[in-house]
Amino acid sequence: MNAKTLKTWLSVHSGIGIAAGLLLFIAFYAGALTLFHHEIEAWSAAAEPPAGPPPTLADAQRLLDGVLAQAPKMAADIRLQLPHDGHGLRAYGQDPATKTWRSFELGADGQPREQRERGELGEFIYRLHYTVGIPGAWGTYTMGVVSLLYGLALVSGLVIYLPVLARDLFALRWGRNLKRLWQDAHNAVGLLSLPFHIVFAWSGAVLCIGTLLLAPFQFLVFEGKLLALIGPQAGFSRPVQASGTPASPLNVEQLVAAATRAAPGLEVERLHIRHHGDAAAQVEADGVVHERHLSGATRVELSGTTGALLHPVQRPTSYGSGTALLRGLQTLHYGDFGGLALRWVYFVLALAGAFLFYSGNLLWVESRRKHQQAAQPRRASVMARLTLGVALGCIAGISALFVGTRVLGPDRFADAVQPVYFAVLALCVLWALVRPLPKAAFELCVAAAALTGCIALADAAMLGPRLLRGDLLLWTVDLTALLGAALLLLLARATRHRARNGAPHSVWALGV
Repeated sequence: MNAKTLKTWLSVHSGIGIAAGLLLFIAFYAGALTLFHHEIEAWSAAAEPPAGPPPTLADAQRLLDGVLAQAPKMAADIRLQLPHDGHGLRAYGQDPATKTWRSFELGADGQPREQRERGELGEFIYRLHYTVGIPGAWGTYTMGVVSLLYGLALVSGLVIYLPVLARDLFALRWGRNLKRLWQDAHNAVGLLSLPFHIVFAWSGAVLCIGTLLLAPFQFLVFEGKLLALIGPQAGFSRPVQASGTPASPLNVEQLVAAATRAAPGLEVERLHIRHHGDAAAQVEADGVVHERHLSGATRVELSGTTGALLHPVQRPTSYGSGTALLRGLQTLHYGDFGGLALRWVYFVLALAGAFLFYSGNLLWVESRRKHQQAAQPRRASVMARLTLGVALGCIAGISALFVGTRVLGPDRFADAVQPVYFAVLALCVLWALVRPLPKAAFELCVAAAALTGCIALADAAMLGPRLLRGDLLLWTVDLTALLGAALLLLLARATRHRARNGAPHSVWALGV
């Protein structure tokens, strides 16, 4: 490859990385935690008394009947979540009378109790993963576009690195040239985790803006009928019209039995009931079938009054090519295969991905350093400050949410989750902008480490007896937090060492 072509690809790679790197850092860091979404929800509720015996299908029926007695208009569209994989029994849906989403659980007296949305910590981190904090659908669309740019950055990075692949793949050249060491680490992490990143870029774009990408075909080619054709295969619900004729509905146990007869081996996780008590009632039973396929997602569509199968069962052995591709991308993106061990592998890879974007921004800053003069380009200083503020602010903000949830409790802290995160993030960005850069880098690393370490301290203070009894979930969270705090302190130490002993003409040097 000639020098001009290589320079063009390098410009594409670095330009896209700078444009999308900070957003991708937030998405990957939050995404690493989202892999343990249910565990985070269980951790946040650890101070509550242990639950009683596991709920039964009879309890599910009691909950459904009680909710419809309290809010009869929800019979038009109500969902019943059955206990599975850490999820509890819950009935929820949009109340047509108030146009708000309502959620119910069984109280200690066996009667439905409207619940405040629980697990706000886990839900917020999950939303942060695919919106990076941008409100509404705009956040999702933004991350879809960023995923496309991310894919282009992967291609351009591979083109750049291929000529020296055999020579430099495992090279980590230690010495005074820190830029070369960071470059080696950046290249090695990027290439060794390349298949992971390809899947994430592809699936992220499909999941975030897939329907927008279909819009030209929907309106210009298929005359508005495309989504009706592919919607059920993509997991969209079919529209159902009420007949207006009352009919006796099947109970929950009968519906689950009908679904498992239609799809042997199905573990039903959710029932989506439309027009309960109407002759045209329809039920979608969603769950998983454990077969030798990447995705086990299965859907059975039944009559709510007779249990008759309304449409062919959607299960791995009957997927069309498009459905198999979409379900496979979803499964690969969320790490819903391979069990706990694979989720830890994904966790490490996601954190490595966050490092990739962080190091990429720092390399961009370093490559624009003027080696023989004290005055450095303003754009390099601004990008260094933004990188520090956003990346370390994201880490500190999420750690602060864990601490607040434990100290105040999930219910009392739920309304403060979003404001606290953005307040900590904004404070870190402001600190990076106003403080001397090498001091800000050290101080923000220490602050992020302190907040992360405080997760374990908060657990020890609030739930010491459970820790002493060897609660595995608490120990796992606390040890992970302490390891993260230790790594941040090592980064702080290296930052201070470089500020004092590194190249004098650098944005990271004291006095600049």
